[in-house]
Amino acid sequence: MGDRVSPPPARAPHPAPAVAGAGGRLGARGEAILAALAAALLVATLFLAWRAYFHREEGDPVASAMQTFTRQNDLIVLTYRFQVVSESVIKGPVDLAVLERRQLVIVPALVDYRVRLGEIRRSDIQWDDDRQVMTVTLPPLRISRPNIDEARARAFTDGIWVSRKDAESLARSNSRIAEARAIEYAKDGEALGLARTAAREAVQRNLAAPLQAIGFERARVEVRFEGEG
Repeated sequence: MGDRVSPPPARAPHPAPAVAGAGGRLGARGEAILAALAAALLVATLFLAWRAYFHREEGDPVASAMQTFTRQNDLIVLTYRFQVVSESVIKGPVDLAVLERRQLVIVPALVDYRVRLGEIRRSDIQWDDDRQVMTVTLPPLRISRPNIDEARARAFTDGIWVSRKDAESLARSNSRIAEARAIEYAKDGEALGLARTAAREAVQRNLAAPLQAIGFERARVEVRFEGEG
């Protein structure tokens, strides 16, 4: 008879993987680890959500104010319009009133009041962290040269005989007088008071947003000028 072929040896079956715990569930230690990981993940998620939507890093309020002032540098706080009255007289040759040539002018004038924010030093800004109050000391207001609107001037000329030369002389004299009186009026207590009030309000408005942006929503800004108590 021919050769007999022997069957291959039987392989031992692989053992089934062991499952921890009864009923195919994790053991107590595994469940504790998973619970700890889930809790840590929840805490991290809540922290990131709070940081993204509610938390704001509190920055340096004085540095923020200085940056705002440097960026704006020169701030016009008030443009003031008013009327100026001026009068000029040319005497007669024998100083008789009847020979006088007289001109009265009512002319609109305009001046700008501005604050040089770039001149504010860090020492001019005080921050009270407990009260969240910022105190800013401003430099003196700058008053522009008056803009005399002679095109809209109303002139009233009086005299028996007013030559063209006399009229031009009266007009030049009234222009000088009107500018001098406009400067004087711009420094008057009432106009200067309006400008200072406008400057305080403008600086308060300009600092409110930067302070809120760095986390000081309840901050209050107090503004004063040099020499004020």
